[in-house]
Amino acid sequence: MIVFKSIFKTNGEKKAQIIEKIKTFLLEFDAEFILSQCEFVAASDKDPELISKLILPFKFDALKAELEQTFDKLTIEYQLQLASLSKLHHNKLAQIKHVVAVASGKGGVGKSTTTVNIARSLASFGAKVGVLDADIYGPSIPLMFGLQGQQPDTHDGKIMQPLVSDEGIKCNSIGFLVDPNDAAIWRGPMASRALTQLFNETQWGELDYLLIDLPPGTGDIQLTLTQSLPLSGAIVVTTPQNIALADAKKAIAMFNKVNVAVLGLIENMSLHVCSQCGHVEHIFGCDGGKSLAAKEGVNVLGMTALDINLREIMDNGDTNGFKQASFFRDYQKISLKLANELYTLAQARPASQSIEITQLD
Repeated sequence: MIVFKSIFKTNGEKKAQIIEKIKTFLLEFDAEFILSQCEFVAASDKDPELISKLILPFKFDALKAELEQTFDKLTIEYQLQLASLSKLHHNKLAQIKHVVAVASGKGGVGKSTTTVNIARSLASFGAKVGVLDADIYGPSIPLMFGLQGQQPDTHDGKIMQPLVSDEGIKCNSIGFLVDPNDAAIWRGPMASRALTQLFNETQWGELDYLLIDLPPGTGDIQLTLTQSLPLSGAIVVTTPQNIALADAKKAIAMFNKVNVAVLGLIENMSLHVCSQCGHVEHIFGCDGGKSLAAKEGVNVLGMTALDINLREIMDNGDTNGFKQASFFRDYQKISLKLANELYTLAQARPASQSIEITQLD
């Protein structure tokens, strides 16, 4: 009888210990909110505190590995990811759970840098990620991913195969298709059609997240894309500077008018820390993003510092340097908040959604 009790007790792990381990791990990422999204499955009805399975809400391989190393009798799985897209689409060439537009009312606030580094962070968690560079007049995604000078392949002359970065992120950009020395002198409708075609005729395959780097502003291109694409929601990027905040406010207003959820605001260049003496200086102002977010009723996903290493890594397309940099964890924190927002949003939207790809003759 004693032997049978011993066997039964090894069927799971104590819930309190699992929770404590998760809390400790998540503190490093400021992501304690993930715990409330976890699902604990008891080993038996007789002892609900003995857990045999833990279901995590979305891809977070570092947490999964940490728990597996500590609790060898615990099965860890990911929740079946529902799509959070605003429109219903079906096509075998693109099965995507979440599509996020990254926008700014003003250029030069770090929107493309934010797009690339969120993509890198999500990929570091084990997610399948893609990036569509819709900034048609200043495509910088090829440079930042170290893919400049390359072109997407096509098997049938119609559907493009996206390029893949060293981190495994699928990318497509108008920058792959035009001479980098030429200017894209296109009127709004022409540019909008080109980007819609770029989106529709890329074989994205299976992705957890597709990030779309929108051009700055709130004009015809932005309106066309936000209304025609099956977006989950949008991120607005700004700096603390009053000029940038005024334009970021317009971007939030645009998304509200076209019924696209603003998932959060990111404040770049929040402060600068002197590499020689450690002095902290708010070059572009202090807490402007927080104030705007509070007034507009949107979440602050995070803030990043003005850092010369960030500029060098992006300019050089350094995929390895990013994970070694001090700001890597800042983008991971932002990405976990974004993933949680999308997970929550998906619970209220239909599950069987994917992006429709149309072939144009």
